[in-house]
Amino acid sequence: MDDRGGSFVAVRRISQGFERGNTSTTCHSTSAEVVAGSAAWLGRGLSCVCAQRRESDARLSFDLTPAQEECLQRLQNRIDVAYDSSILEHQEALRTLWNAAFPEEQLRSLISEQWKDMGWQGKDPSTDFRGGGFISLENLLYFARNFPKSFQDLLRKQEGDRAMWEYPFAVAGVNITFMLIQMLDLEAVKPRTMVGATFLKFLAENESAFDLLYCITFKLMDNQWLAMHASYMDFNTVMKSTRRQLERELLQEDITRLEDLPSYSLLSR
Repeated sequence: MDDRGGSFVAVRRISQGFERGNTSTTCHSTSAEVVAGSAAWLGRGLSCVCAQRRESDARLSFDLTPAQEECLQRLQNRIDVAYDSSILEHQEALRTLWNAAFPEEQLRSLISEQWKDMGWQGKDPSTDFRGGGFISLENLLYFARNFPKSFQDLLRKQEGDRAMWEYPFAVAGVNITFMLIQMLDLEAVKPRTMVGATFLKFLAENESAFDLLYCITFKLMDNQWLAMHASYMDFNTVMKSTRRQLERELLQEDITRLEDLPSYSLLSR
């Protein structure tokens, strides 16, 4: 996406089997044809979707316990870290993501056309992290490690009746990170919405709560995508629907941990 915003990458699914890595390993999935266009649905284009605060929310303020303040500060420190391709730790995290996604195929270079197979917009994923920062890479890694079946299902679009033009997996993941930061108001000193205050209770009990909620949200988004029979131009609409459903679930009275969310059941390890 360029600095002016308003570009997208759509992925056209072409059903076929394909081989990755050595000749003894064959993966049956879909290949992807990546097409650039000019609609604001990725990266900064989502600001119009996610940064929607009701007037009543602006008047709310919630006090935090010391434990919640500490957990929020640590999460904010993570959010503040930009992806930097010159940092060895960031390079290794990116390689680890590739290995988790395509263990049967060796990554030739950190700048490679291979990244398009994962749903990045170009051959250098670092340009797509601007909207979500390093935490968006950490979120993808957490997803791959903790829910590998769901991660692979979404990456390879293995479930449901799919559209001809699908959302690109990796860039959609960055947008989900961005949406959650906005929805939970995580850059504020303290929460200004009931949803944000509720999430901090979960965060104080589980420091991986943001990463877990990310996984839930990604799977919920894909579920909404399929239910709406969506195609790439519907991405913003699907994200709005996903956010509304997630807010409803977080505010249910009987939810005491993220694993109690109805959408958690969509995940598979």
